[in-house]
Amino acid sequence: MAGLELRNIAKNYGTVSVIEGINLKIDDGEFVALVGPSGCGKSTILRMIAGLEDITGGEVSIGNDVVNDLTPRERNIAMVFQSYALYPHMNVYRNMAFNLELAGKPKAEIDSRVRQAAQMLELEPLLDRKPSQLSGGQRQRVAMGRAVVRDPSVFLFDEPLSNLDAKLRVQMRSEIKALHKKVGVTSVYVTHDQVEAMTLADRVVVLNRGVIQQAGSPMELYRQPANLFVAGFIGSPAMNFFDATVSGNTARTAGGEVFAFEPGPKVSDGEKVTVGIRPEHLQLGSSGISGQVSFVEPTGGQTFVTVDVSGQPVVVTVSGEETINPGESLNIITNPRQTYVFDSRTGERVSLN
Repeated sequence: MAGLELRNIAKNYGTVSVIEGINLKIDDGEFVALVGPSGCGKSTILRMIAGLEDITGGEVSIGNDVVNDLTPRERNIAMVFQSYALYPHMNVYRNMAFNLELAGKPKAEIDSRVRQAAQMLELEPLLDRKPSQLSGGQRQRVAMGRAVVRDPSVFLFDEPLSNLDAKLRVQMRSEIKALHKKVGVTSVYVTHDQVEAMTLADRVVVLNRGVIQQAGSPMELYRQPANLFVAGFIGSPAMNFFDATVSGNTARTAGGEVFAFEPGPKVSDGEKVTVGIRPEHLQLGSSGISGQVSFVEPTGGQTFVTVDVSGQPVVVTVSGEETINPGESLNIITNPRQTYVFDSRTGERVSLN
């Protein structure tokens, strides 16, 4: 096993810069997720770590070795892709053993590694089957098993669950987390799905336009977003935002809505700010901000209610037991300690909560 470090790595395609001086240190055995919108550079970073993409500038180190000039095979990494890429004419055993055979490993060692990985991933009953005889989840486990048998220094996952249905994605998330706990290998996981990132990773790195916006534990990103981008990206439904002007420990919108917050922001009275409040931090009451219900989304245990407040849609999360209908008038209460304030110009969080 080994840690991984990216030192000022950059990637340009001609005059177009897609990765701008990324610095990231991943400890030995740590599970880190790279998350962000399509085109943010997360898959490019993964491919540069793997040696599948040339690096324009900077260094990639695995363990104590700079690997910029090493081939993918020489880097001792294992990748699990969105596509299972299994050999259709080989059974599960051969699919898992094939790379070891190419590397010239002894038959006894190959058999031992394959069977150990099969036991870990509950693939033992499937070793004689061809990929066409497997479900999507079973094929993904075989792809993971093929990576495990190589005993790599680093695991790289490139959106491995994208092709699975919702129920199977939840199951496979649990299996990947259990696999990491058993194997303990440094892992980098790329996904556009923030739920995957939050549930799987020890640390989440949020990217946008080739730049790290924030890196931290899942709950650190949720509770203390560094800027508007992270605040809007982490959390589902997304945070509600309001343009407002600061006055003491309150901010007032053009529509007259007043938000209180504490402790106060690091800005002066009269400054323009963006107030952010998560849907789950809003409550219904007999006073507060008023609006009319425009849309109701029941999901079972929770219901997402969209309320029109001075022409702006505001999402509120309420219990699934609540009965709310479009057209109703509601009052929304905010919690000052769960109200975020961001600098309208820079997007940086300026409240102390």
